[in-house]
Parts: sequence; structure tokens; C-alpha cells
Amino acid sequence: MSIPERIKTRLNKDRPMTTVTLRIPVDVVQSLKEIAPQKGFSGYQPLLKAYVSEGLRKDEAHFSFGATARLLSALRKRGVPQELLDEAVKEETISLS
Repeated sequence: MSIPERIKTRLNKDRPMTTVTLRIPVDVVQSLKEIAPQKGFSGYQPLLKAYVSEGLRKDEAHFSFGATARLLSALRKRGVPQELLDEAVKEETISLS
């Protein structure tokens, strides 16, 4: 399997950015602030970005290259409708949460 173009573009440090607003419980932010320096981060926001990136990489690997991706590809080749595959992936994702 080849690496999707969207993943290749992540290597570019000059890619466009956007601002995101999140509502996070105060105690979670406090924990992030305490953990950040222990993990070598300058503050809680870079740590939060690292956590998001880590989770995203894990899920992309699972759904783009892992057993799930291979199974979806095989089922697609056998004519299983994309809508049904999307529902199955959604169910699997919920069960892993």
C-alpha cells in the first residue's frame, strides 16, 4: 500500500494552520500544565497538540495500513457497498472507545 498524499504533506513544516477552540474541564487543563514540563514541553498547549497527533497517527495507521484497511480493501473488491463498510468501521471505532 502506498502512503496517502495527505500523510506525506504532514512532513511539510510550512503547511496552513487553523485555530481550534476546545472546551476542556479545568482539572484536565491543570493536569496538562503539570505534566507538560515533565515531558519536556513548554506548556500545556504543545502537549495537547502532541496527544492529538499521537492519537491521529495511531488511528491513521490502523485505518490506512492495518488489518482494518486490508479487510476493507478485500471486501470492497468483492462488491460490498461503501455505505455498509463505513457503518462497520464506525461500529468498530465505537467499540474500541
